[in-house]
Amino acid sequence: MLLLEASIMGSFLSLDLIAFFLFFELTLVPSYFIIAGWGHDRRAYAAVKFFLYTFLGSAFLLVGILALAFIHQSQTGVLTFSLPALVHTHLSSSTEILLFLAFTSAFAVKAPLFPFHTWSPDAYTEAPAGGSVILSGVLAKLGTYGIIRFDLTLFPHATRTLAPLLLTLAVIGILYGAIVACAQRDLKRLVAYSSLAQIGFIALGTFALSTQGLSGAVLLMLNHGLITAGLFLVIGFVFERRGTWQTTELRGLQKVAPVMAAVFTVFMMASIGVPGLNGFVSEFLILAGTFITHRWWAVVAVLGVIVAAIYLLWAYQQVFHGVPKPEDEKTRDLTWLERLVVAPLIILIVVLGVYPKPVLDRINPSVTQLVAHVENATGHFQPPVATRGTAALGGRP
Repeated sequence: MLLLEASIMGSFLSLDLIAFFLFFELTLVPSYFIIAGWGHDRRAYAAVKFFLYTFLGSAFLLVGILALAFIHQSQTGVLTFSLPALVHTHLSSSTEILLFLAFTSAFAVKAPLFPFHTWSPDAYTEAPAGGSVILSGVLAKLGTYGIIRFDLTLFPHATRTLAPLLLTLAVIGILYGAIVACAQRDLKRLVAYSSLAQIGFIALGTFALSTQGLSGAVLLMLNHGLITAGLFLVIGFVFERRGTWQTTELRGLQKVAPVMAAVFTVFMMASIGVPGLNGFVSEFLILAGTFITHRWWAVVAVLGVIVAAIYLLWAYQQVFHGVPKPEDEKTRDLTWLERLVVAPLIILIVVLGVYPKPVLDRINPSVTQLVAHVENATGHFQPPVATRGTAALGGRP
């Protein structure tokens, strides 16, 4: 876990593309062993599938990095992998699109974005509780971070050109993830498909190319990590007590474990996007920002919010409501140590839902600069109204 955390931090902090790639790839090794060594029944299959998918996607990233560096060398005589230097590389339209696709293939698999998501339900389900938390809450954000940091910075023309395609895939991911989650009887797979929908929202806000949408996407990267971490932890607590996370085998846990039920309710409501909790702020910004620049994609994406309420409330009713089965009556409530583990997550969920201004004040300057970079490069400027909602929520216009 420490090696995984170090490699993730290295990825987030690297402005040299080769250093980023090395740390990006290094995340595969500890992730593989966490799943394969401490996972559940099908852990070997899930670990190999995760490794192969992400490794294949990363091969395109390496080719793209080398191609970009060599093109820059041919123009300047200097071979460098520094992001600030590579930003000034002159690329033809077709070359930029090809490089954008090479970079995005790796990031889309890591995130994962639809239709590159098929490894994630197996990996999230078979990983131990701590592994699921890191995989969905932190590691997945390397993909969306990579899109924001590298795709939008290095390939603004390709980003603008291919934005409708990526927005369409994002909306399909939102609806597909939500609908498939409705059919799940496995709580971990339900959260995995819920995460697919949330990653779709992040992609939607990113490729809306408005300050509101991109601010909401970055904020949702943080909020989604808090929410899924809480959900996977509570599911892990249930598994420790009952040896299962199948909704068909659990009933009436609210009666015997009221604190556990209350904690799950907070995480569930945050995931749905109830006002006052952190999920609402980020989804509101994303939908508002997308509505300004790409109206119909935002309208369709709203359906995903509605379906999310259906599958999460249904799962809660199945597990926590009703008359407890004989084997459920012996389920103990959360211990004080377990309550201390989830308390920081609940506090952050409430604080970010009520007062997101400090975080948005950190996010908005970078977002404004990045959107301006894309606009200046492409000559396409968003309507001035696009910043008002961000300012109203504590950001800067």
